[in-house]
This record gives sequence, C-alpha cells and structure tokens, in this order.
Amino acid sequence: MTMKNRVHPGAIVREDCLKPLGLSVTDGARWLGVGRQTLSNLVNEKASISIDMAYRLSKAFGSTPETWLGMQLAFDLARSRHLERTLKVKRIAAA
Repeated sequence: MTMKNRVHPGAIVREDCLKPLGLSVTDGARWLGVGRQTLSNLVNEKASISIDMAYRLSKAFGSTPETWLGMQLAFDLARSRHLERTLKVKRIAAA
C-alpha cells in the first residue's frame, strides 16, 4: 500500500534526529562532516538524501543507509505518481 503524502526524509532528520539531541543545523553538519548549507537544504526539504548522506546519517543516528534511501525513494515516488497518468508509453509486446 502506498501513501499519497509521504514525509520528506529531511523532516525526519530535523524532527527525530537533530531536535531530540538539541543539535542545531550547524552542529549537525559538523557532526556529519558536511557543510552547513548541505544539511540546511536537506532539513528544509530542498534537497534529497544522497547515497553519501545516507551513510553519514546511518552512522550518526542509526538505522541503515538502505532505510534512509528507502524513505527518499518512497517520498519521490509518491510525489511523482501523476507522471504515470501523463506518460504516453505502451507496453512492448514480445515478438
């Protein structure tokens, strides 16, 4: 079952990782070894979780890179469901 309104993974980083530890974006970026703007873009839902960031988040906050990337993929797919209706592609039949 798919959800129509998935939560952006950046919101999860902000609300479930940084806030409970009392970490600012600057502190979190330093801890993760990334630039402040990089983390800010993620937690403000302007950027997606990259493979590199997934590894950093898993090491810093737990879970696995696959979990972080899975959240990003689920969000992206839910946000792009309208494409399925608009694409004019037919299935290719075997010869």
